[in-house]
Amino acid sequence: MTLREILHAHIPTLSRKSTLRDAVDKMDVYQFPALVVVDDDHAPIAVLTEGDVCQAVRQRGNVTSLANEPASTFATKDPTTANPDMEVSDALHLMLSSGLTILPVVESDRLSGVVLRIDLMQAMLTDAVKETT
Repeated sequence: MTLREILHAHIPTLSRKSTLRDAVDKMDVYQFPALVVVDDDHAPIAVLTEGDVCQAVRQRGNVTSLANEPASTFATKDPTTANPDMEVSDALHLMLSSGLTILPVVESDRLSGVVLRIDLMQAMLTDAVKETT
């Protein structure tokens, strides 16, 4: 099974102009633990995780003081990405060995979607059940 078969295609993203408030709002509304920051061509340029937001709050001591700052300030630049034809097991290994929460899936330099670790585990378990029946 490949990432193309399981990726979340309709996902919220952030732009360079998005604020930390925008990011927190989207993480809450869409229940995603991380968001991809994309450029004008929809290429991923950074990933902002809930952990990144928490670290920024710990350093500043106050989330409200960060609300209007650019979200990309706190994001990991040049994120690890995967091709949609990557095997699910390879993607899970990549994510676990790299400590990634979210893996942007990119085709032709554009964000196609994302996968979360739990998506990959669920896909592998579903595949295993299919193979035993």
